Amino acid sequence: MSDFPIKKLMDGGALSLEEYESLISGYSDEAAELLAKRALELKKEIYGDAVFVRGLIEISNYCKNDCLYCGIRRSNKNADRYRLSEEQIIECCDEGYKLGFRTFVLQGGEDAYYTDEVLIGIIKTIKGKYPDCAVTLSLGERSYESYKRLFDAGADRYLLRHETADKEHYEKLHPSELSFDNRMRCLKDLRKIGYQVGCGFMVGSPYQTPKTLAKDLKFIEEFKPDMCGIGPFVPHHDTPFAHEKQGSAKLTCYLLSIIRIIYPPVLLPSTTALGTIDPYGREKGILAGANVLMPNLSPVSVRKKYELYDNKICTGEESAQCKNCLEQRMLSIGCKLAVDRGDIKK
Repeated sequence: MSDFPIKKLMDGGALSLEEYESLISGYSDEAAELLAKRALELKKEIYGDAVFVRGLIEISNYCKNDCLYCGIRRSNKNADRYRLSEEQIIECCDEGYKLGFRTFVLQGGEDAYYTDEVLIGIIKTIKGKYPDCAVTLSLGERSYESYKRLFDAGADRYLLRHETADKEHYEKLHPSELSFDNRMRCLKDLRKIGYQVGCGFMVGSPYQTPKTLAKDLKFIEEFKPDMCGIGPFVPHHDTPFAHEKQGSAKLTCYLLSIIRIIYPPVLLPSTTALGTIDPYGREKGILAGANVLMPNLSPVSVRKKYELYDNKICTGEESAQCKNCLEQRMLSIGCKLAVDRGDIKK
C-alpha cells in the first residue's frame, strides 16, 4: 500500500471508498502504530486523559429477532431467559450511582414486555432520582413514535449498531424479516428526534471484506455518530456461525484509530468483546484511540445469561470489583476514569 491514503487521512481529508479499502487491505503494524499515535493526539486534544465509564444494565435476554451471530436469538432454545423488573433496574442504578457512574445504559434484546409505557416509567424514575445522570437506551429497532416518546420521557442517548453499511452483507447476517433499510431509517429517526446517537459494527463478521468495511468507514464519516461501538466478532456455540473464525484484535484497534481520525470528537468504546479475545484488549483499544468503557452493573445472577457470544469476561464480578479493576488498568496506561456524564464535545 502506498502511504497516500494514510497521509490524506492524517491530514484530515475525506477518503474515497477505494482509498478506505486500500487502507484496510494494506494493514501493517507500522501503519497501525502511526495511526494510533495520531488518534491519541486527537483524543487528548479534545478529552485529555479521561476515559468515560458507562454503567451497563442488561435488562433482558428475550429477543424476537433471529440474527445469525447472536447467542440470545429467538431460535436458541438453550438460552436461560430472564428479564429485570423496574425495581431491579433501579437497584442497579442506585449501586452504580454510589460507585460514581453518571451514565446508565439499558441494553437488551427486542423484548415486547418493555412497552413504551414500561420504559417511560423506568426512565422517569431514574431521571427523577438522578437528574445529573444520562440515560442511554440500546433496545433495538422501534418506530419513530416510540423513539420520540422515550426521548420526551428523558432518554438522552440511543445505541443501535448498524452492523454493516453494505446491504448485501447485512442480509447475510440477518433473517429476511430484518431489513437494512429499516435499520438505517431508525438511525436517521434517532438523529432527527435529538438523541445523541451511537452506531457500530462487528470486525471480522462472516462474509465481511475490506470493501464492506470501507463502506462502514464512509458511513461513519458521513453520519458522524456521537458514539461508535466496534468490537471483534466472537462466535457463539448455539448459532449458525458457531464455527466461523473470530475477528482480530489488531484489526479492531486499527479501525478504532481510523474512526478517531475520521471524526475526532466521537465517543469510542473499547469493548468487552475486545477484552474477551485479548487479555489486554481494553487497554490496547484505549491506546488506539478509544475513550469509553462500559462495565457491567447487571445483577451477577443474570450476567452469564446475557451471552451474545462465547467466553464473555467479567460475568462473575461485583460492580465495585469491576470498576476498581478498570481503574487500575487505566492508571497503568496513563489514563483516568472520569465520573461525569461524558457527553460528546463537538
